[in-house]
Amino acid sequence: MRTQARAIGHFGELLQGRLGRDGPVALVTLPCPELAVAAQLHPAAGLALHGSGQRLLTPARARKFLQLLGLSLQGRIVLRADMPAGCGAGASTATLVVLAELAGWHSSAQTLARACLAIEGATDPLMFPAPETMLWASRNAEPIALLPPLPEFDVMGGFWGDGQRTDPTDHDFPDISDLIPQWANAAAAADLAGLAALCSTSASRCLAHRPSSQTTRTDPTASLAADLGALGYVIAHTGAARGLIYAPGQIPDQAYAALRAAGLRRIVRFRAGGRR
Repeated sequence: MRTQARAIGHFGELLQGRLGRDGPVALVTLPCPELAVAAQLHPAAGLALHGSGQRLLTPARARKFLQLLGLSLQGRIVLRADMPAGCGAGASTATLVVLAELAGWHSSAQTLARACLAIEGATDPLMFPAPETMLWASRNAEPIALLPPLPEFDVMGGFWGDGQRTDPTDHDFPDISDLIPQWANAAAAADLAGLAALCSTSASRCLAHRPSSQTTRTDPTASLAADLGALGYVIAHTGAARGLIYAPGQIPDQAYAALRAAGLRRIVRFRAGGRR
């Protein structure tokens, strides 16, 4: 049993949609090392959750989750979430992962994913060592295919608009089955420009198919990408995360101010991809 644990979140999805009109909802996640849930375990009777992340999980759900894994835990758990809940950054899944780690989980990531699915109804593959190399069925907690590693790239973004918690019964996404073979080919060739363009395509399809309830506002992401010379952009397909994709070291100095002026909050900058 550990006394502290940390699990990274993600920053939206590089791709997300249906695999065919009647196929599963599938995604390729974008892990974000700058957004994480951290937990500390302190001795105490029973099980209690405190801190900025406590709204992500109730003690009853925590006990049910641990029971599914054949684990138990008692003490006062202080949670700290770097990301807002319901904004497409994986806060709920990361919280479950740190809870499992505190309880001494050391078995398969797939078993952990199924337990997360039972609690959340849909889960991100954050318990795997390289989740960005998986085409993931989030409503089934199963990998559909393994994908080539991604080349390194930089992302700068933030959160725009209202949060939107994932509805596991929601399957109303555009078809992206045509993008998957292109993604695999571009990743195998380390074609960052091609990958970024596919991210933009997935994002634009989703935004057109699922218009925001904020009818008086226009999503600024595509315009920001064009104005700031980004290779492409990434979004949370059911959340508020919005990011611009650049080759390593190429984020322009004015990007932070431009994102803030466009209404993005909690600006974050991180590097992703790279062969591990």
